[in-house]
Amino acid sequence: MKYSKIVLLFAVLGTLSFASCKKDYTCTCTTTVGSASSTKTYDLQNQSLRDADDACERYEGSTAISNTTCHL
Repeated sequence: MKYSKIVLLFAVLGTLSFASCKKDYTCTCTTTVGSASSTKTYDLQNQSLRDADDACERYEGSTAISNTTCHL
């Protein structure tokens, strides 16, 4: 019984440590104007996955003539 609680505790702590791990990500954005498109990448350094995803989403947008979509 005590052994299973210790294993569970280490499993939870291990999962949390990976979730908060910071590393480098690349955000790839594609802008489409009519039938033409271009791609640009942004380096997001030393970020958690959640922060990098939020930063990448900030590059997205659209206007009357263009649409930009981004992903990690």
